[in-house]
Amino acid sequence: MTIARRSLLLASMATGLAMNGRTVFAKASQPSTAVNFDIPAGACDCHTHIHGDPEKFPFFAGRVYTPEPASPEEMAALHKALRLQRVVIVTPSVYGTDNSATLFGMKARGADARGVAVIGEKTTDGDLDALQKAGVRGIRVNLATGGTNDPTIGRQRFLTAVDRMKSRGMHVQVYTLLPMVAAIKADLAASPVPVVFDHFGGAEARLGTGQPGFADLVELVRSGKVYVKISGAYRASTQGPDYADVIPFAKALIAANPERIVWGTDWPHPDSVTPPGKKPTDVTPLLQIDDGRLLNQLPVWAPDAAVRKKILVDNPARLYGFG
Repeated sequence: MTIARRSLLLASMATGLAMNGRTVFAKASQPSTAVNFDIPAGACDCHTHIHGDPEKFPFFAGRVYTPEPASPEEMAALHKALRLQRVVIVTPSVYGTDNSATLFGMKARGADARGVAVIGEKTTDGDLDALQKAGVRGIRVNLATGGTNDPTIGRQRFLTAVDRMKSRGMHVQVYTLLPMVAAIKADLAASPVPVVFDHFGGAEARLGTGQPGFADLVELVRSGKVYVKISGAYRASTQGPDYADVIPFAKALIAANPERIVWGTDWPHPDSVTPPGKKPTDVTPLLQIDDGRLLNQLPVWAPDAAVRKKILVDNPARLYGFG
């Protein structure tokens, strides 16, 4: 996220208040706009995070930002308001390869939760067995937050992840930008496991659908080789609260292959850019995003209720193994 984009987002955030010598920030956002269309049974929020109590779930020492806490109880309240039954919890970069907070959140949600974990060289096959048994259905390769723009390194990290997943029937989720998609397109197309891209594949709405790499992403979606999360529209756009410039991107991806699109909030909306003058270990407030208003954009992007059911129910059920 650029500094300019972050500044615009901060304008809509609750401000920290000094109390007794410490700063108290707003809690994780809850919807302020009611959902204005019918949500089908079994609908899934395919991209969320849990930030546990730092004393119980310590952050990774090499993190590039420090978020505020966001609990399973707050997440449950969010999904009750949005009328979403199921959830996918993704381990954020602040935990490194420690998936404990994600597993904690999944356990609290029970059978309606699945997870996406982060692993490393020290993650054993036994560790992967345990994660899979707990409901983890994929692993995340983060090439954006504290990641790399080098296609050689990105390709190797992706292929290593694929190699570990191919015998398990699990997918590889990639958080990156469009130039990386274009650079490793052949490897993505040849993957023996499903590939899932976060947040519109890293597209920037201000650059339009003609920006380098977006046509490659659309082609991969059309071929059925990859899934894309039409999630976190505020990460692609600064035109909140409705993000009108995201509409052409969402429509293009859905038109390419509605069976390869899933939706997510990106709750609790962590801001991965540490403010100037602050250290990565200083707490950065969560962004205050109205997820009700965000969800209400889905009928704009996908006017057909049958297509919305694929995006909210059928595709997540297939990808994450919901019964």
